[in-house]
Amino acid sequence: MSLGLERDAPMGGPVDPLDQLAQTLRGMLDTLEATRTETESALDRQRELVRALSGVLEKLESLRAETEAAIEREYEFLLDAAHELRTPLTTVLTNLELLAEELEGEQAELVRAALRSTRRMRRLVGDLLLLSRADANRARPRRPVDLAEVLTDVAGELGPLAAGRELTVSAQRAVVLGMRDDLHRLVSNLIENALRHTPEGTHVRAITGERDGDAVVIVEDDGPGIQPELEHRVFERFTRGAGDGAAGSGLGLAIVRAVAGSHHGTVALERPASGRGARFVVRIPTSTQPPTMRATAGPGSAL
Repeated sequence: MSLGLERDAPMGGPVDPLDQLAQTLRGMLDTLEATRTETESALDRQRELVRALSGVLEKLESLRAETEAAIEREYEFLLDAAHELRTPLTTVLTNLELLAEELEGEQAELVRAALRSTRRMRRLVGDLLLLSRADANRARPRRPVDLAEVLTDVAGELGPLAAGRELTVSAQRAVVLGMRDDLHRLVSNLIENALRHTPEGTHVRAITGERDGDAVVIVEDDGPGIQPELEHRVFERFTRGAGDGAAGSGLGLAIVRAVAGSHHGTVALERPASGRGARFVVRIPTSTQPPTMRATAGPGSAL
């Protein structure tokens, strides 16, 4: 009989308490198997063992509940803090924008610098709010959203950011049941990521459409691609490339994964057919398909 708790302890290192518990339980079960009798004494010992195991399981369940409650309190704090910060940041931004219009020279440049920093701060607060909401599995009203319309809007907004890069869009209808603001952030982050990490002269292509019952968003480029050492953790929070500097928070692709997951979808990093650059593929069930939870996908073929 086995509990499935076996794990090799590190050589020469301290023994983990859970390993000790697993070893003890295995020893008890081995002894029980070796001394199976129908005597009253043996039955009493078996009943005592069952009571002891039940006590251990109850304690583990209690610890699990306490841990979940602590995590929930942390999520609540982050959500509340982000909500509280948004209003004063909006006020500061409004005042700085008015000042930037009124002032000139060095003073105006100082205000514009403060304005840029405040905008970044507001964006970071929004990112943290979105991630905290996704972690807490907070349900929000959803409605049909055409990702083609989202892509068109985002491309119009980010056009000036292209600056020497060729941004082409192929927006085919792809309707999902979701939260438009979050999906807008997903598409925006993917395109911004491509534009920020590719040199001038690069071609960035963004596509929406439907494939095999899924709405698909694809953003690919023919730039230098993702550094090999970052490929396996590119969707983790605060992951930044060597050349990022202070340009980003390292949350952009983590936001993409969180939004895709909250819409029962996946995001995958692939290598384009040309062998150059990076290709990000998001799949979300269409509004006519029943949602099914999926994990973030690895490299594969999207089309």
